[in-house]
Amino acid sequence: MRYISIGLLGLVLAGCGNKYNHFSEDIVEKKDHWVTPMARQGKLTEKEMDMARIAWTYFENNYQESTGLVNAVNNYPSVTWWDAASYLAGMTSAYELGIIEKEEFDIRLIKFLTTLNTLDLFKGELPNKAYNTQNGAKVDYGNQPGEIGYSALDLGRLLIWLHILKNRYPEFATSIDSVVLRWNFCNVVDENGTMFGALLENGKPVQYLQEGRLGYEEYAAKGFQLWGFDTTQASMPEPYGTINLYGYDIPYDTRDPRKLKAHSYVVTESYVLDAIELGWDLTTDKSPHDTSYSNGWMAEFALNIYRVQEERYKQTGIITARTEHQLAGAPYFVYDTIYTDGFAWNTISENGEFLPQYSAVAVKGAMGMWALWDTEYTDLLFDHVSNLYDRKKGFYEGMFENGTGLINTFTSNNNGITLEILLFKEQGKLLTYKENAVPSLWEKALESPFGYEGQCLPRKPMKPSRL
Repeated sequence: MRYISIGLLGLVLAGCGNKYNHFSEDIVEKKDHWVTPMARQGKLTEKEMDMARIAWTYFENNYQESTGLVNAVNNYPSVTWWDAASYLAGMTSAYELGIIEKEEFDIRLIKFLTTLNTLDLFKGELPNKAYNTQNGAKVDYGNQPGEIGYSALDLGRLLIWLHILKNRYPEFATSIDSVVLRWNFCNVVDENGTMFGALLENGKPVQYLQEGRLGYEEYAAKGFQLWGFDTTQASMPEPYGTINLYGYDIPYDTRDPRKLKAHSYVVTESYVLDAIELGWDLTTDKSPHDTSYSNGWMAEFALNIYRVQEERYKQTGIITARTEHQLAGAPYFVYDTIYTDGFAWNTISENGEFLPQYSAVAVKGAMGMWALWDTEYTDLLFDHVSNLYDRKKGFYEGMFENGTGLINTFTSNNNGITLEILLFKEQGKLLTYKENAVPSLWEKALESPFGYEGQCLPRKPMKPSRL
């Protein structure tokens, strides 16, 4: 893996436990849900449809016919499962928005699932962190052959999108279930509901390390929950604290990066994805899109993530939409944060190097806030990023805050998320359920006491037989 001053509402937040019993100007309690009527909804404008077509160009350019996979970065034949999920999001959006026909959608999805059903897994457990998109071989991050482990966060996002697809298009449910039934979950989620990634380094045994920090961890955990896994520990916001920035209490993960060798990034992306795809709802909430959010603390945290970025602009004049993003050169990837490692507005590499020159207005971050909060500030964000594209390549990653120009690279993640944001504007949350759905292969497998032994699938109690 990577990876609001709106309205005049001012009621007490309550019902999510003592930590959340405080005042907010913009979210109100409605029974056991949080309500905030701020998202943009409606048919796409001509400009927005043009943006969607431009974003889809990336996937036309980077599609690999041999595997059905798409390059994570322009012209670089490697992919992670986070990026692959963004391709699924982009492909679904392109079809739903009328950019591609059902025939093309079907061909692409069949090829993708065929490859996913035959990929060599890491140690026979789960998909490796990265694969070569041209031949489907396991690779390291330098795209050289080899196993490096798996990411629980990346797989959680992939599971979300596989679940979205099987519910939107039940004709693919069996193929999708077959993919997931190949996997062994024994080491990725433990009995306490904690998620673990696998790390394999030269000359060392496989290490299974707790994976995920506030925002990303709970979002990815929903992917496992949707398939029936208990992620109790991973789904709790604790342990967290808050730092007051520009008058807003910003939540951050309090686990010590010096001890756990993992940074705690406060960024926009995970909160946006949780809203766009899952509606800031609990996975048990199968209601259609509305302005009521059953995952109350997630909606509240997201609100403050938005508000502090708007306030930074008001106080400093710096247009702000922070999240992780790719770079055209070394170190190739940075976490452009609101807060991390004890510092506000801290931009760092994965190894913690301070790189303020790469702070940027990220297209996917700006577009996500524009879709979720209808304000003058997000109008400004839209104007700032909506033309950051090359019609022949897709949307650039973003624009540097310091005025030095565009981030001259194109990615599956940025263009896929941009597409799903535009689809959200037209349709609302993307996870939908059909009435009277027939139990799928996966559900039948969970109910059966036979088969799939040793894979640690979630088990459902058998239905009593009728005599």
